[in-house]
Amino acid sequence: MQAPRAYWPAWAERLQSWNLDTFAVWLLEAAGPLALLSAQALHFFNPLFPNLQMKELATMLEEDEETRAFIHYLHAEKIG
Repeated sequence: MQAPRAYWPAWAERLQSWNLDTFAVWLLEAAGPLALLSAQALHFFNPLFPNLQMKELATMLEEDEETRAFIHYLHAEKIG
């Protein structure tokens, strides 16, 4: 199994290619308690649509520090 942050470059690249990186940062910052609810929904649907990246996204959303770290990563990718 890959480290949880291993998917971040691919996620950031995809968001940037769709011009959704700024929206994703805004959404993650504004989500607050909804992030945990979203994570639980992703865990719930994971057996129906097994996807390791979705599991890692859910794990990131569950942990506030990881979510903030991903937001900082997206900011760094936008500047860099």
